Amino acid sequence: MDSLTSRGLQEITPGSIPQVSYASTAPELSDNTRYDFFSRVVPPDTYQAQAMVDIVRHMGWNYVSTVASEGNYGESGVDAFIQKSREDGGVCISQSVKIPREPKVGEFDKIIHRLGENPNARVVIIFANEDDIRRLLQAAKKVNLTGHFLWVGSDSWGSKISPVLHQEEMAEGAVTILPKRQSIKGFDRYFISRTLENNRRNIWFAEFWENNFNCKLNRHALKKGSGIKKCTNQERIGKDSSYEQEGKVMFVIDAVYAMAHALHNMHSDLCPGKVGLCSKMDPIDGTLLLKYIRDVKITGIAGNPVQFNENGDAPGRYDIYQYQIKNKTAEYKIIGHWTDQLNLNMPAMQWPGGARQVPSSICSQPCKPGWRKKIVKGIPCCWHCERCDGYQYQADAFTCKMCRFDMRPNKTHTGCHKIPIVQLEWSSPWAVIPVLIAILGIMATLFVVVTFVRYNDTPIVKASGRELSYVLLTGIFLCYATTFLMISTPGVGICSLRRIFLGLGMSISYAALLTKTNRIYRIFEQGKMSVSAPRFISPASQLVITFSLISVQLLGVCIWFTVDPPQAFIDYEDQRMANPELARGVLKCDISDLSLICLLGYSMLLMVTCTVYAIKTRGVPETFNEAKPIGFTMYTTCIIWLAFIPIFFGTSQSTEKMYIQTTTLTISVSLSASVSLGMLYMPKVYVVLLHPEQNVAKRNTRSLKAVVTAATMSNKFNPKVSLRPNGEAKTELCENLETQGLSPKQTYISYSNHAI
Repeated sequence: MDSLTSRGLQEITPGSIPQVSYASTAPELSDNTRYDFFSRVVPPDTYQAQAMVDIVRHMGWNYVSTVASEGNYGESGVDAFIQKSREDGGVCISQSVKIPREPKVGEFDKIIHRLGENPNARVVIIFANEDDIRRLLQAAKKVNLTGHFLWVGSDSWGSKISPVLHQEEMAEGAVTILPKRQSIKGFDRYFISRTLENNRRNIWFAEFWENNFNCKLNRHALKKGSGIKKCTNQERIGKDSSYEQEGKVMFVIDAVYAMAHALHNMHSDLCPGKVGLCSKMDPIDGTLLLKYIRDVKITGIAGNPVQFNENGDAPGRYDIYQYQIKNKTAEYKIIGHWTDQLNLNMPAMQWPGGARQVPSSICSQPCKPGWRKKIVKGIPCCWHCERCDGYQYQADAFTCKMCRFDMRPNKTHTGCHKIPIVQLEWSSPWAVIPVLIAILGIMATLFVVVTFVRYNDTPIVKASGRELSYVLLTGIFLCYATTFLMISTPGVGICSLRRIFLGLGMSISYAALLTKTNRIYRIFEQGKMSVSAPRFISPASQLVITFSLISVQLLGVCIWFTVDPPQAFIDYEDQRMANPELARGVLKCDISDLSLICLLGYSMLLMVTCTVYAIKTRGVPETFNEAKPIGFTMYTTCIIWLAFIPIFFGTSQSTEKMYIQTTTLTISVSLSASVSLGMLYMPKVYVVLLHPEQNVAKRNTRSLKAVVTAATMSNKFNPKVSLRPNGEAKTELCENLETQGLSPKQTYISYSNHAI
């Protein structure tokens, strides 16, 4: 009985009469609430749908279309397939088409057109009757789509010849499914021996005989010209006509045996030792008989187990076929089987054109490494590929994640690895130039120090203020030495020394220069009002003032050490470029730009103050204790640092930031020291070494009061002065006196022994 018949019988049969079907496969018959007395020896289409889903997934197909003949079998089969595909996941439906019971002209052409709308969905799942399958293949052949579609057919296609007759190439590669069955040889022997004489009990056999042999048993039924002869009863099945055993014979036999065993077991229990029905089985209790049917466990005619689950369904056992063409001969070949799980012989499979590689039927191509899948809304098998860009890596097929802060993605963005650590190397051109300048500066500074120590008691050295000169030279030396600290590999020790000496060298230099310029300013301002000397102009006082100014810098550094102890760290943000390949971690000290401004701020304040005093003392005669050289030194230093600020802070976004800023800072500090060294000390060294005759004490050296008074009066009359040997200067006042004949000798004002 087919599914429709079985369902109808269940609905119209009075009472509780169990049924055992040999052909009904509709999934809804498994519903125990509606068809509780129904059992079957064939598996329901639910198993068939599961087997087809397993085939599709095993082949790597995830985008398929479905075609169903209108009616219970086709629609239920497709519904079961779609449900199973959703439960298992990984398979999506592109098109779901239904063939009407009475298709119009061109209906199959429209169906083929719909199936071809998405060329990626090549696999077509078919739950249709033989005629619909045949006409569907014809429509595909008509539009020359041979080899495009990959058909997966249900048991209605199975291994039948009629759907593929004369269109073998279109059906090549089709995978079909059939409940596991076997030809019963005993039945063949029995059936081909049947004749009209020995099979009179079958009232339909005579009709079969006429149709099978194309003859008529009744002479009066013959029509002239019809070509139909009278049956002679000498015809033989399989000899005078073609014969092939019906595939459901095995299931018919198993159904009969299942019912027979159930009745036998029931009779043995209720009527032991009795022949025929006893009172307990007259009438038969359908509910009790159903229990015995469901308990049957026998071996079927083909050797397969016959049993039922709680819904009355037989276990699913299927043979998997593929329609192949070899040497121009087409045949169905068994390529596997399904019994709760799929077993396929992949090497035995062959696809259109004789190909061995499994064709694809996927919505979207797999994403490349480093690209994630962005699922199309509502279609989980379709996606767009999006690159994991920047510092992202592909965590899984659907997710991009950021690498850890100290890592960057590899070239394929499939993982992360450590960001390289960089620092300013000694061999780098950015370091070679500052180091060379620093070495030359240190050598020049040591040369000046040695010269001053060697000629410590000479007038030139004394006049320059020996105590402050050595302090200033110490600051200049530290400025040059800072270059080596800035280029050395950062560590706690190096970072501590950077904090101390980066600002200390400049503080020492500018504190000494500020003390000098302030002293000169106070002396000559005092001279305008009185001839008495100002306070705190002795060498000892000058040193106290200088070290007091320096101590402010040291105090600030000590506070900084207490609040924020120095440390080296790796800065991964400094060179975190848009292109991860260029990303670098910079090993550096924890001195931010703001900290650097604060560190150098005090030195800058001293420098600006010193420059102000240099401007105020610009009218002092050149001979009076370096006022003009100090002024030129401060003007030049200010220009250097004004150029430093935009270069240093303007390169904060540059990829070469670390190199540019370090080089700019070290060169600026070294140039500041070089300006001081060159303008304040090189002229003195020149006189001391190359013109020793000028480095002598002169007569008529005046007292401090006389010097200040003369200088003040000289400025009032004429600020111009003339250079004289031995570092002396003749004032305009003296020149006037000499012109008036007040003295037969020239009058000189010497600062050699005053060290103003």
